[in-house]
Amino acid sequence: MADTYSLPPLPPQLDPFRTRFLETRQSFIRIKAQPARATTWWESKVGGLPYLPKDVPYPQAPDGRNLFFLAQLNFADMPALDPFPDTGILQFYIYDDDLYGMDFDDGENPDTFRVLYFPEPIADPGQLQTELSPGTGHDLLPHHPDASFPLTFALQEEIAPDTDYRFWQQFGAGFFRQFGEQEWEMQDAYGKAVRSDGHKLGGYAYFTQDDPRRPEDPMLLLFQLDSDEGMDLMWGDMGIAHFFIREDDLRARDFSRVLYDWDCL
Repeated sequence: MADTYSLPPLPPQLDPFRTRFLETRQSFIRIKAQPARATTWWESKVGGLPYLPKDVPYPQAPDGRNLFFLAQLNFADMPALDPFPDTGILQFYIYDDDLYGMDFDDGENPDTFRVLYFPEPIADPGQLQTELSPGTGHDLLPHHPDASFPLTFALQEEIAPDTDYRFWQQFGAGFFRQFGEQEWEMQDAYGKAVRSDGHKLGGYAYFTQDDPRRPEDPMLLLFQLDSDEGMDLMWGDMGIAHFFIREDDLRARDFSRVLYDWDCL
């Protein structure tokens, strides 16, 4: 676990539930973007150019157009967090359409987004595709792929927010009704105090709308990329993007069945 966790300030009406709230603690990796600069092929980053061996085809959509590189996570750069890898490079690519490559009907359809994993990165740049270009036509993208923002990581803890379906699994769909006329006041206070927004790997997810996961098919938060003024990154109207994966697939290092979703206000 990370450093000792302290509950955020909550209304006194919620004090009897402090122990139960703390029982939902999870570790996650907080991700922060640094100012844009030239990055190496192996660095963790949002935007820029990806690490890609010469024998790996660049990800494409069914229409033959290249997908756009969104982000890259090098697990060697970050603290260990089970069941995530502790080595290798994980990458995310999306399409430049009005849904940023998301399929509303099938979030696991990889036609217009892609997740690649390289368990043993090659250290020799001579074996990499070094003539890559960020591409053109960025009008329908949430980010600027020609700018590269390196990432830093920190291991932290959090408790379940009311945006993640697991809160309601733990406390019941009518948890806040017990406060009577203060139902919405208590839920609003909890929601403002316990937030899981921002860029992260693992832990609980934040949504502006609804959690797309189904309780009967639990999936872990693989990567959450929030709107970020510092990167001029915007998912629709102040939205947030998620990539989810089943725990068995994550432990097997199989990233072929990832669920991609984003929502906005």
